[in-house]
Amino acid sequence: MRTRNIIFEDFVQYKKCSMFIGTCFCDWKCCKEANCNICQNMPLAKSPIITVNDDELAHKYITNPLTSAIVYGGLEPLDQFDELLASIDSFRKVTDDDIVIYTGFYPTEISEKIFELQKRSNIIVKFGRFKPNSNHIYDKILGVELSSDNQWAEKIS
Repeated sequence: MRTRNIIFEDFVQYKKCSMFIGTCFCDWKCCKEANCNICQNMPLAKSPIITVNDDELAHKYITNPLTSAIVYGGLEPLDQFDELLASIDSFRKVTDDDIVIYTGFYPTEISEKIFELQKRSNIIVKFGRFKPNSNHIYDKILGVELSSDNQWAEKIS
């Protein structure tokens, strides 16, 4: 999978210690809709793209005694959907731990992708675009505060 960042022990994106995988691409739909140039992920977008072997990444995850979840986020994971599915499938060979996907899409925009994700076990998706100057909201499923009050998580499988 191509990535811009991997944090092997992340405590920010989810209620469990997670491996965070920062994906590579985004069409900046949040900024376009809000008519702004502010994105909390701009620094990540400037990071170099690296390619990692999915099976090796899964091995690093499973041998880390601290991590108990995998989080894909940063930019827009669904913009590299085939790579995302391949990466998830590699993790599923070694664990059924929670997999969280942060997306700026809403469910109605990605119904076919949700259908594909539902074929895999234990998947949580955080939906909704970032809205500048919005109230933060605590999400009970993720166990963290989200940046905008129009965002929420659902366990889809």
